[in-house]
Amino acid sequence: MSLIKKPHELTVQPTIKTLIYGQPGLGKTTLALSAPNPLLIDFDGGVHRVNAAHQCDTLPVRNYQEFLDVLKEDLSHYKTLVIDTAGKMLDYMGAYLIAGDPKMGKRDGSLALQGYGARKAEFVRVLKQISIMGKHLVFVAHEKEEKDGDQKIIRPEIGGSSAGDLIKELDLVGYMEAIGKRRTISFDPCEKYYAKNVCNLPAIIELPVLVNEAGEIVKPNSQLTAIFEAYQTNLEKRKVIAAEYAELIEMIDVKIESITDINTVNEVSDWAVKFTGWIWDAKLQAGMKLKEKATEIGLTFNRETKKYEPKS
Repeated sequence: MSLIKKPHELTVQPTIKTLIYGQPGLGKTTLALSAPNPLLIDFDGGVHRVNAAHQCDTLPVRNYQEFLDVLKEDLSHYKTLVIDTAGKMLDYMGAYLIAGDPKMGKRDGSLALQGYGARKAEFVRVLKQISIMGKHLVFVAHEKEEKDGDQKIIRPEIGGSSAGDLIKELDLVGYMEAIGKRRTISFDPCEKYYAKNVCNLPAIIELPVLVNEAGEIVKPNSQLTAIFEAYQTNLEKRKVIAAEYAELIEMIDVKIESITDINTVNEVSDWAVKFTGWIWDAKLQAGMKLKEKATEIGLTFNRETKKYEPKS
């Protein structure tokens, strides 16, 4: 049996890695804690700013070793690890590496070039470890503005090249902002900000009001859980469509193989015109295969009659 899998044979991933970023005070941590059964890894010391009704089990990080130690504990009760913030995590990681090997740092306490390489390796290692644990992973980050010529673009505030390393590993990147009194998150990239949406989530998702002006809890904190469910549902749908696509391509190949002369070419051509169940690029594939087969047996397509006929 081949180890190579067709698209419809691939297993839908059970966990999701995401990043939420935006300005301070928008409720990024609260949104992150709306993921399934979260454990907050509080590198930023900001859990006290979260409404008590929305707080969860928390590791108040004092050093990076504590984080590594927690990853060795029995975390089976938790479905999600929330890292708040990604930038602070990297700061702690850098200090840990320098403490272990002074060559990793400079005299002013910042990372040396060798230290940045070691931090990148450690960062990727931790991502893989959490993935193997079978946990959802949510990073929280602040935003920063960068210039690309005259164009300004908002990106997550994550140190050095680690931003690129992180984003490559993620399934979703959402930019959170306030529009008037509305809070929204978007996973669709645009010229204004960076985002990542690989499962056709809505372009802009309006976040519900959880606490009213009187300080009363009016809705459960479950938005990210709903987004994760939508993500995985879309992946399942895509897997089903991939199976249907594979069957359709196989049917096209059978029809092309049945072509032996001008009559059978036109029969298949007529079928392609009338068929309405095309998926993705299957219609294009059918057209290319049909044209190639017709050319092979000396026929050309007459655009006026819409039929294949012998080359003149």
